[in-house]
Amino acid sequence: MEAIFTIVGFLGAGKTTLLKYLINSLSETGNNPFLILNDFENAHLDAQQFESQLELKQIKALSGNCICCSGIVALRDMVNRIPERENGITLIEANGTSDACSLMEFLGVGINDRFLPPIQISVVAVKNWQKRGEHNELESSQIQVSSLIVLTHLEGTTKSRQATVREELKTYNPTASIMTMDQLDISLLPTLFPSKNTIQKFEHQKAHWSSASVDLPNLPTTSSIYAICNALPKSILRAKGCTKIHTDDCYTYFERKPDGAVHTRPFRGIPITGAKLLAIGPGSAPKTLEAAIKKSLAL
Repeated sequence: MEAIFTIVGFLGAGKTTLLKYLINSLSETGNNPFLILNDFENAHLDAQQFESQLELKQIKALSGNCICCSGIVALRDMVNRIPERENGITLIEANGTSDACSLMEFLGVGINDRFLPPIQISVVAVKNWQKRGEHNELESSQIQVSSLIVLTHLEGTTKSRQATVREELKTYNPTASIMTMDQLDISLLPTLFPSKNTIQKFEHQKAHWSSASVDLPNLPTTSSIYAICNALPKSILRAKGCTKIHTDDCYTYFERKPDGAVHTRPFRGIPITGAKLLAIGPGSAPKTLEAAIKKSLAL
């Protein structure tokens, strides 16, 4: 039977980094991973990040809804259409605002009996844990039914902070295993079982933020990327985009994390959605994104 692992965590916690590690490790040990990615806007852009690790037929993107509620039927259908294969393992990355408890409650109903009950893995950024203001409740709810919690973003944190986070995580989920990325070994996965932790209900509508995307023109310099990100409201928790810089032949991918840090890197190939600027969080609107682009081009 095929195992299903759902990867959850707040925006910018490090889900993609964990997925890349899992895919590499699974492939190296003779397993055959299949990946499903969910995001409110253009999940296909995220999917293309994995083309160096997986064939296109092993990746599916699910955009435009939330897989823990309005998108659960589409997710189930997608899972049930995954082709049978030897040593298959399915990995599902939920968007950063998902109600992880509802996802686990509903995903296990209606999937084919060739799959094992889903198991959840949470990613927690130690640096930013419970520093989300009004979104702290969402972040804490995401770990309640996880069998494994992976700690990320420990750089710059004290031993005291790390110990405090571990203690707080145990109050929300006393049964989960907790470890850092460095401690994680792929051989642990077969030993995990679905969580039986008692959960505290979360009003999921609190997690449904606005999202938007607009076309992004070629930018004159890399500085324009930072100008765009700095011009967006702080209420927007994540912004990402892909475009060409000046006369470059290749595309550049960029992302503004919830803490405001901006990261750029070369993008492999051509974005199938076209050059776009995307945003998630309160205040996301096409006019807001277009104004930030216009401001950056005027500098």
